[in-house]
Amino acid sequence: MKDFVKYTLATLCGLFIAGVATIVLGILSIIGMLATDNGTSPIQPHSMLRLTLNGILQEDAPEDPFGALFGSTYPVLSQKAILTAIQAAKTDPDISGIYIEAQTLAGATPAMLQEIRESLADFKKSGKPIIAYGDHYTQGCYYICSVADKVVLNPQGQVTWCGMSSQPIFYKDLLEKVGIKMQVFKVGSYKSAVEPYIATEMSEANREQITSYLNDIWQTMLADVSRSRNLPEERLNAYADSMTTFRPAEELRKMGLVDTLCYIDGVSGLLRKATGKTTGTLPFADVKSMAATADAIPKTGDKIAVYYAYGDIVDRSTGWDDAVIDAEKTCRELKKLREDESVKAVVLRINSGGGSAYASEQIWHEVELLKAAKPVVASMGGMAASGGYYISCAADYIVAEPTTLTGSIGIFGLIPDASQLLTDKLGLHFDVVKTNRHADFGTMARPFDASEAAILQGYIRKGYGLFTQRVAEGRDIDIREVEQIAEGRVWTGRQAARIGLVDTTGNLQAAIRKAAELAKTTDYHTVASPLPAPWYEGLLDTPKEDYLNSALRETLGTYYTPFMNLAKIRHLSGIQARLPYEPNLNN
Repeated sequence: MKDFVKYTLATLCGLFIAGVATIVLGILSIIGMLATDNGTSPIQPHSMLRLTLNGILQEDAPEDPFGALFGSTYPVLSQKAILTAIQAAKTDPDISGIYIEAQTLAGATPAMLQEIRESLADFKKSGKPIIAYGDHYTQGCYYICSVADKVVLNPQGQVTWCGMSSQPIFYKDLLEKVGIKMQVFKVGSYKSAVEPYIATEMSEANREQITSYLNDIWQTMLADVSRSRNLPEERLNAYADSMTTFRPAEELRKMGLVDTLCYIDGVSGLLRKATGKTTGTLPFADVKSMAATADAIPKTGDKIAVYYAYGDIVDRSTGWDDAVIDAEKTCRELKKLREDESVKAVVLRINSGGGSAYASEQIWHEVELLKAAKPVVASMGGMAASGGYYISCAADYIVAEPTTLTGSIGIFGLIPDASQLLTDKLGLHFDVVKTNRHADFGTMARPFDASEAAILQGYIRKGYGLFTQRVAEGRDIDIREVEQIAEGRVWTGRQAARIGLVDTTGNLQAAIRKAAELAKTTDYHTVASPLPAPWYEGLLDTPKEDYLNSALRETLGTYYTPFMNLAKIRHLSGIQARLPYEPNLNN
């Protein structure tokens, strides 16, 4: 019996050790494969750059090779990598053209779409073809793909071209049902970030500003597609009114929205014909490989740093979302750029609807210090509004896309009163003993009294005064003029250029050229900052919430942002400088 137990235990120990060894070897093999894949792959001659428009588009995307293993199924696309790849493909002799696969882009603002489209239009100057294929072109994807030499649609496919809309969601009645009332303090007639929590429909001021910037963006899209497709703007507008989505594909071709109808297996022949490669395999290069190849080219000349700041502006990151502008981290990194003598100028690439007013002020101060040491140019991406504008206004020069959402100069405070929930719904009761009048300020047991509300409103007004002062100083405009165009109003980049909030319209490359001009250099190269951390650094501590976040975004779609707004309320600092609400644009 003793021998039996001994041999059984020995066998079990052996199996356990073998299992552990197998798991370790498996992990090491995966790491090796990922590391190999992460290297720069040489681009084969006569390749087509494949641009797949499918996933969540954001300014940059950290590497996440284990995302699929942990449930992250919806890809995150890097705007930075896409633009780098297209720019590199223009001059790479091994690239014969670009093939676009149009699917679905989430999180893409009109300005982000416009910048990709402009980059593709610039690529066409090389004489290389662009072929786009889609089973169903969403409006945003169609806007990008309309610049292609040939727009191909599945014979049973669809093209959505229906105009733009914005449909904010209002939470007031929902919150009242659970016993929560929002205590609101704000400055600015157009500063309507608080409206979803205290109203059930838009204010007239908010409706006015949304109507203004939506029409301006739509006119830009109409003009761009009109030039590319050689269709009058009036006709394109009429198409939008007629709801193209459910039109037969052949009718869409006759309307001039697409050029050719074919199934996916016929695309290869179109690509061969366009590139003249009639024999052999038609190789493809992906965006990641193309961007990595461009980044690996030795750089010469002066150094211009492009600092990427995107997402909500926060005092410090909570760890829920990596795509935030962490004030403490950002200030440290801008300080490094200021002290780096090899950096001759800095381009602040901003894509943010704002956030904490306190964090915005800290970053503004660091930008001021940076500007005293070297030229600083702000490049506004999808949006640079409220806090995003706050950190931009200190720059020597501001460049925005025509469709960038910017301005929104105003602040607010939003503090929930859950006393009804706690007392009436949950049956909790409170009592208090205090030595001074406001000793229990901020208690969950009651809302603010009149004197406390007056103090908070005064604090908000003081913050608004500081914001407008920063804008007046940065833009060299009289503060009375700033007050006329502030009030929390959102402007497009084109409108902002007319009223002096930005210097000119243009893309990131235009901002880089301006930075070089201010630095008095013609021989220069760019470096991205901050450098992304290697994917393996967080191998063992990747937060599971990243994958939950991805799954929620994929499941909720348009409603993801409103859902997250409710979840984030408890993390918001007292004073916020952010857009009236998430734009929620149907584009």
